[in-house]
Amino acid sequence: MSLPIYAEAPPLREGDGGVVYVAETGIPLERVIRAFQAGMTPEQVVQDFDVLAVEDVYAVINYYLHHRPEVDEYLNAAASESDVLRDEVERSHDPAGVRDRLLARRPMES
Repeated sequence: MSLPIYAEAPPLREGDGGVVYVAETGIPLERVIRAFQAGMTPEQVVQDFDVLAVEDVYAVINYYLHHRPEVDEYLNAAASESDVLRDEVERSHDPAGVRDRLLARRPMES
C-alpha cells in the first residue's frame, strides 16, 4: 500500500476587490485567521462558521503558519482599508444629524 504524498493548494480564492475567501464560501480569510489568533481551535471556528469544513480550516491555518509574513501583511492592509472606509463613512454620516432629522419627523405630542 502506498500513501499519496503531494502538496495540495490551500482552499483559498480571491474575490472582487482582492478579498481572499476560504474555499467557495463567503467567509474571508481574515475571519478565520483572527479567530485562530484569538485562540480558537479549527473545530470552534467551524462551529461559528458552519459553511466551513474542518479540513479547510486546518489547511488555511497551515497555509498561514507557512506564509505568516505575507498573510500578516495582507491582514494589516485589509485592516488599514477598513479603517479608512470607516472614517469616510463616519465623516459623511454624522450620527447627531441623523438623530436630529429623525426627531424632526416625529409628530409633535400635545
